[in-house]
Amino acid sequence: MEKEIQSSIATGFLNKKHKSNKAYQPHLIVNDRSQANTMLHHIDRALQECDEFIFVVAFITESGLAMIKAQLHDLAQKGVRGRLITSTYLYFNQPKMFRELLKLKNVEVKITNLKGFHTKGYIFKKSEHYTLIVGSSNLTAFAFKENYEWNIKFTSHNQGEIVYHFVEQFDDLWEEGVVLTDEWIKEYAVQYAKYQSDHPIVEQVFEPTLNAAQQLTQITPNAMQEVAMQSLQQIRERGEKRAMVISATGTGKTYLSAFDVRQFRPDRFLFIAHREQILRKAMEDYKKVLGGQEDDYGLYTGTEKSPEAKYLFATIQTISRPTHLENFQPSTFDYILIDEVHRAGADTYKRLIDYFTPKFLLGMTATPERTDGINVFELFDYNIAYEIRLQDALEQNMLAPFCYFGVVDYEKDGLTIDDTSTLQDLVSASRVDYILEKINYYGYQGDQLRGLMFCSRVDEANELSQLLNQKGLRTVALSGSHAQEERDEAVAQLEQGLLDYILTVDIFNEGIDIPKLNQIVMLRQTESSIVFIQQLGRGLRKAPNKEYVTVIDFIGNYKNNYLIPIALSGDTSQNKDNIRKKLQDTHFLVGVSAINFEKIAKERIFQSIATTNLTGIATIREAYENLKNKIGRMPLLYDFIHYHSLDPIVLVDEHDNKNKHGMNNYYDVLVKMKESVPSLSEYQQSILTMVSKELLSGKRMHEIILLKTLIDSGPILEETYRAKLKELGYFVDTETIQSVERILDLSFFVKTDRQKYGNQPIVEKNDREYHLAPLFQKELQANEFFSRLIHDVLRTATARSVRYDKTKRLTLYEKYSRKDVCRLLNWDVDEKGTMYGYRLKHGTCPVFVTYHKDEDVAASQQYNDAFVDEQRLHWYSKSNRTLKSKEIQGLLKMHENDEEAHIFVKKDDGEGSHFYYLGPADVDLETVAEKKMMDDKGKELPVVTFDFELEHAVAPQLYDYLTHDL
Repeated sequence: MEKEIQSSIATGFLNKKHKSNKAYQPHLIVNDRSQANTMLHHIDRALQECDEFIFVVAFITESGLAMIKAQLHDLAQKGVRGRLITSTYLYFNQPKMFRELLKLKNVEVKITNLKGFHTKGYIFKKSEHYTLIVGSSNLTAFAFKENYEWNIKFTSHNQGEIVYHFVEQFDDLWEEGVVLTDEWIKEYAVQYAKYQSDHPIVEQVFEPTLNAAQQLTQITPNAMQEVAMQSLQQIRERGEKRAMVISATGTGKTYLSAFDVRQFRPDRFLFIAHREQILRKAMEDYKKVLGGQEDDYGLYTGTEKSPEAKYLFATIQTISRPTHLENFQPSTFDYILIDEVHRAGADTYKRLIDYFTPKFLLGMTATPERTDGINVFELFDYNIAYEIRLQDALEQNMLAPFCYFGVVDYEKDGLTIDDTSTLQDLVSASRVDYILEKINYYGYQGDQLRGLMFCSRVDEANELSQLLNQKGLRTVALSGSHAQEERDEAVAQLEQGLLDYILTVDIFNEGIDIPKLNQIVMLRQTESSIVFIQQLGRGLRKAPNKEYVTVIDFIGNYKNNYLIPIALSGDTSQNKDNIRKKLQDTHFLVGVSAINFEKIAKERIFQSIATTNLTGIATIREAYENLKNKIGRMPLLYDFIHYHSLDPIVLVDEHDNKNKHGMNNYYDVLVKMKESVPSLSEYQQSILTMVSKELLSGKRMHEIILLKTLIDSGPILEETYRAKLKELGYFVDTETIQSVERILDLSFFVKTDRQKYGNQPIVEKNDREYHLAPLFQKELQANEFFSRLIHDVLRTATARSVRYDKTKRLTLYEKYSRKDVCRLLNWDVDEKGTMYGYRLKHGTCPVFVTYHKDEDVAASQQYNDAFVDEQRLHWYSKSNRTLKSKEIQGLLKMHENDEEAHIFVKKDDGEGSHFYYLGPADVDLETVAEKKMMDDKGKELPVVTFDFELEHAVAPQLYDYLTHDL
């Protein structure tokens, strides 16, 4: 350790070219999310690794504390404790924040009265060393993720003088500090209130009492609404009469529609919704935007009817009745808007749409996808004027931030709540106490709790509500059996602070507006990503003094747990690797929203991802139909990328061991989807299979570029081809060019693959000139549909290739199969069948490590490969190898012979046949040793072991994922 720290100091302070372990090098933290270089990243990482921690920070906010509560919970489970010193400087810290600190059972807190205390330091102790982060960041959400900050992170041996001074200063402060207690907080609250009254904050009043005309000039569209309005106008200018807007809950859809109505200037306007409460709120918003006289606006509901109003707001249940439709001429309204238009498949909506003939019909929804066969997109002629989903809305600051906590559900005698749990288990006294403990620990922002609990069953909601009331909470349970008036009354009571929680089963997924909601509790399994986002969206409406909403998701042993990262990230690719990445690194959200999982809860989700078939025929068919409905035609592969649907690779590649649907190319997919398409010959299918299986991933663009050039422009000289690659920024060398040739003439592949791919070249080379093989050229010309599918693969591969580094053969942290590695390292032939753990050939040595072996793996293959740290892998050779073995001597002389080892690691066999690429590595010759291991019969076998030193330290989230046993 001492040697590595010395080396890292030399890199950081003497010579940046000096080679050292990057895990210990000094590091500047500036909150660059694109480079995973935020304070939250580094604090998370340091907390995970430490044996003890010390925080010395002047200012702390509830939202900043919330970002690390799950990590502190996990540390408490491990027995790791910490100490924290903060202050009352400028009365920045709120009394409620201090109460939140008292909830941290493994953190001792003291208050310093030191005048002008403005310190920001974080110290983490582990065995022989300390990690220190010191700079400008207080413990706040903005300082941890968004603000431009300067913080230096460095490592010191525990005998180092600098860390001695830091700890000594802390100990002095600690000795003089005041212990945080309930009594202290009560006294501080009085002082805090007095300070606030003596130093009032001038708040901007956004909507003073203005008349309608004044309001008309004050309210203007935001950036999203401006773009959407332009798009709507362009659609109308094309002569279209219908369009849709897809916009996340809380992003101002109603105001957007009002702005567009103002832009359109209709003589008569009709607004349709399914609830009178929505209509009344929409009508008030329209008045602010459109102005005019009070009697210009009217309702058309079961209880109130103003059919002559210029701007009419009607419930679908009332106006769609034939007796009411007859009160209007079909051309009465120039502009009709349907809210929550995903409901438009119902007969009531169809009747209304078929009856009226407006100049323009607009539909608005947050979730247009349907599972009942209704194509909402078709109703609006496939004109999507604007689409903004959750991630976009958060990025544009349209929604309140959220702090999500995935917590493990109640467990008793080794059994956890799951979809087979009885009512007795769901509402047992011990589970109720557990729920209360969790919701109290993770808390809520603000002074008054206003919560919404989603339960799995009606009887659970009813019983749980009674039990919570007995515990002193004020709750009510609502279900579909309750009248609308009862629901509205409960919402009003929650908004007014007369209720703490509403418990419900699905009825509040949509169409309900509770801006002051500050906590959402999910006590049910995730049924779909759409429902998850609908329920999350209940809390994302902005409100005065609302900084964020707390979301507490109780994660049991549910098969659908894999849907949680899909919903939170919006990633619908069904690619397990993509989903794992989102779960490994939860810092992908823009702004100060945060995602946190307790360790066991995260493990359950990883297990769900590993055991679930994400690309079964039913899933593919649903995604295919949704995309087809959206674009109004048969999708091509490229459409799946363009419209952010399935990752095309999962359709044709056995990337996941469970993907056994037997579709080798997109023609197979179309046939399976029962599309009426022109038939392809056996040869055409074999070529399509080859380019799909081998090139669609986009891992190397060289073949794609050559094929596309030959198809579009005809023969090309090798020199011209090389120049084109260089011009496009791709690496070029003779070995790679020869590898490309072996792929396209099929000589690289094993016999079974060659037969599957047509058994003859698709590209030939004569006198340094490339041209398409005659039969391939002939088939492209003879069958337009075949040509179209080939072009589609090449276009899709190009789009997918952006994730790979064009200047290198292999991209750090992407996943590769053994066949991929043989190809990309320019081996002559595919040797995946005999490669196994490693092989030194052609100046390269790929090393494949399955980190967690299955229990049934033979003892002679149970190598104890293990990371020493993020940059060092302790590795074992195959058994029956000694220091004198030829292959071992080759490995030990790689650096001397200018040969390169490449390390590939996967967590376990549940990840399929692909490995994460961790980069090149050198053998540390000082660690080479010959050892003994036992075979299945107890016989000792020789084995050689040494450390690989990686060129790049493994990214923290990936390192944790690979090394932690699930």
